[in-house]
Amino acid sequence: MPRAWVWAGLFGLLLAALLLGVAVGSVPLPWPAVVGGLLHPGRDPIVFDLRLPRVLGAMLVGAALGVSGAAYQGLFKNPLADPYLMGTAAGAAFGAAVGLVLEGRLSPAYAEWIRVGSGLTVPFFAFLGALFAVFLAVVLAGGVGRTRELILSGVVVGSVLTGLTTYLMLAGADRVRAVFAYTLGNLAFLGWPEVGRLALYLALALPVLVGLARVLNAMQLGETVARTMGLPLEALKLVLVVAATLVTAGAVAEAGIIGFVGLVVPHALRRLGGGDYRFLIPASGLGGAGLLVFADLVARVLVRPAELPVGVVTTLLGGPFFLYLLWRMRARG
Repeated sequence: MPRAWVWAGLFGLLLAALLLGVAVGSVPLPWPAVVGGLLHPGRDPIVFDLRLPRVLGAMLVGAALGVSGAAYQGLFKNPLADPYLMGTAAGAAFGAAVGLVLEGRLSPAYAEWIRVGSGLTVPFFAFLGALFAVFLAVVLAGGVGRTRELILSGVVVGSVLTGLTTYLMLAGADRVRAVFAYTLGNLAFLGWPEVGRLALYLALALPVLVGLARVLNAMQLGETVARTMGLPLEALKLVLVVAATLVTAGAVAEAGIIGFVGLVVPHALRRLGGGDYRFLIPASGLGGAGLLVFADLVARVLVRPAELPVGVVTTLLGGPFFLYLLWRMRARG
């Protein structure tokens, strides 16, 4: 498919997601109110204070997971790689549990798990936990140049941190629901402060990842070929891991663990527009943004007036896709 059509489809998907995300909710809004609320910020508090930050936050989280998933698939040369491959998700859950322990209390209200105390305790510790997990995986692997060891150390670190998280949950029964909710992901409490932080993470990481797209293209030909081009692969891999980890950690810190977006979107766009990472990384950002908003719409309306965690919806969508990829890889030998 021509890439111009792919770009047009992605921007159309994003626009539709924005409009539907603002219009749909417990109180449906007519289209004139939606358009008026978007064109005149502050006129309608439902649009500007509740739904717009949630939709924009979902877009930024989806974009973060999309671009980091594409980067990791290029780094590991594996279409089954995702942003959580190196233990980011387990580290974030462990950090969230530690934050709740240090805070020493938990409101019975579901919303308070992400707004304990100052409103930054849980996201801040989740962010640190995600960074710590990846740092530990890189140290155990002996550097970013040893791809197989890096994957194995990520699995080991993730397993250990999951065990520690389980221990913290069992040690304090009042934390079970909060940590469990975090592992399912939720966008219901994204506000303008969270949108600002997510935008900052993406603004720092996206230019770096796009700038390394040529390096990822060269790596697909083999590291020997890439080195003959004079590329300092070890240093560039480290920069790539740091940038992808930063944006993934920011996403899970603010919205919890939302699976399969970083796996499904880059793979689908690779089939539509080819494997050039100069196209694939920014396109995966747009695709991830649109996909997560629509997944959140399903989570909002499927069991109305209650809401499902959006991570449940993305898992139900992405799980069969993952099994399909495994089947295709086995069929190809």
